[in-house]
Amino acid sequence: MYLWLKLIHVIAVILFLGNIITGLFWHRHALRTRNASLIAHTMDGVVQSDRLFTMPGVLVILASGIFAAIRGGFPILGTPWIAWTIVMFAISGAVFMSRLAPLQRRMLAEAATAAKSGAFDYAAYHRLSRQWDLWGAIATLTPLIGLALMVLKPAL
Repeated sequence: MYLWLKLIHVIAVILFLGNIITGLFWHRHALRTRNASLIAHTMDGVVQSDRLFTMPGVLVILASGIFAAIRGGFPILGTPWIAWTIVMFAISGAVFMSRLAPLQRRMLAEAATAAKSGAFDYAAYHRLSRQWDLWGAIATLTPLIGLALMVLKPAL
């Protein structure tokens, strides 16, 4: 049972990280066009993929990780690499909820409005995008650090 839980956990982590990394890629790709319609479409896709893949992925990662740790006999908070990974994951989630999600909604609204009106203030949108990049980097790097901790299992 432990190995099945671990497999589910690893698959969920792959999907979670893949989704957030490709979201950053597709936004950057659309941004280069400076086309408000394309940027709005891309941001809508990013928001939808978070709803469909990232958020459920978080639940599967947490559930499978906790159950695998219990089944494997690892004390969750007494195993430093597990405890620190939870901290990294919590930081990522807090950044996503407090910074990224509101920025994404605002960016989507700005681009969609610009697409309809034909007047796109690219500089203003780009300022939002730079904030999104910064917070997105933090929200992406922290689970990547957690992944490294889980794989390397360092003695902390």
